[in-house]
Amino acid sequence: MPQKTVLLVEDEDNIALALTHLIGRAGYALRRVASGTDAMTALAEERPDLVVLDVMLPGKSGYEVCQLIRRDAGLQGVKVLMITAGGGEMERRKGMAVGADAFMTKPFSTADLTQKVCALLDDGA
Repeated sequence: MPQKTVLLVEDEDNIALALTHLIGRAGYALRRVASGTDAMTALAEERPDLVVLDVMLPGKSGYEVCQLIRRDAGLQGVKVLMITAGGGEMERRKGMAVGADAFMTKPFSTADLTQKVCALLDDGA
């Protein structure tokens, strides 16, 4: 069975480094980009199984990227996990409304993130 792939869209290098380590350690192939615009380019080049998507990004916001993913028939079935530092209920509702499969607020535990990624990729919890 081919290795499942994750596209990480995160503009903060320290957070991206930690997430890259966690996702890689869980056994997934990972590609990282740092803007919403670069995310759209990456999605056009290769269809991932999961997009871990920060809300606040340069270029297009995470909300915009999520909407574009959901409108693209070629990306049907791609899971989206949105992450944000602004963890209010309004942000979570907006993320779910634009089509996110799950939403997490920073800071989150490494165990919670790994569990969420594995659950979204159907590899257990």
